Amino acid sequence: MKIYEFGNPDADIVLIQPVDEHDLAGIENEIKTIGENYDKDFFLQAVKVNDWNRDLSPWEAPAVFGREDFGGGAKNILTEVLELCGDKEKTYYIGGYSLAALFSLWAVYQTDVFAGVAAASPSMWFPNFIDYMKENDIRTDKVYLSLGDREEKTRNPVMATVGDRIREAEIILKERDVKCILEWNEGNHFKDADIRTAKAFSSVLNFV
Repeated sequence: MKIYEFGNPDADIVLIQPVDEHDLAGIENEIKTIGENYDKDFFLQAVKVNDWNRDLSPWEAPAVFGREDFGGGAKNILTEVLELCGDKEKTYYIGGYSLAALFSLWAVYQTDVFAGVAAASPSMWFPNFIDYMKENDIRTDKVYLSLGDREEKTRNPVMATVGDRIREAEIILKERDVKCILEWNEGNHFKDADIRTAKAFSSVLNFV
């Protein structure tokens, strides 16, 4: 697991973000945008994921696009992520984009290490994830969710459920007294991932 570090390593606020090559290509802009919307120092640790579908999925599931199944490797990645969170004097947040956002949301059901989760365009269509949210207790009280307003307008019947699922997720969280924002962005899933992720982190950091 390779870690890319950005910002002030001495900052009290630490952001953890699983990334792939596409995320890394836009991360400097993401960091800049967070800094424009959050007035304190922060340190971002970008965790390079080797196999996106295998490593970030919370359990095994059949492919919904292409031929690559989901491998259920999230527990292994979370173990490695938690090794980055050993300083009890610091405050940790986790977040990401797409399947990394879903992983981050799943992670705060596993541990109370994270003060909040920044889930930008999470893969809420992932099989049985809403049921998991209904049946388990979240262990943070700050959640940011977002989705592009065209993401549910896809021909893929599984992925087209993403809008209904994220609306349902917002209801579930608010019923459990979680501070939750659901923001709708313009465009499909592939538009402005860096900006959307920056908005997710800066928004959850500014929660009061």
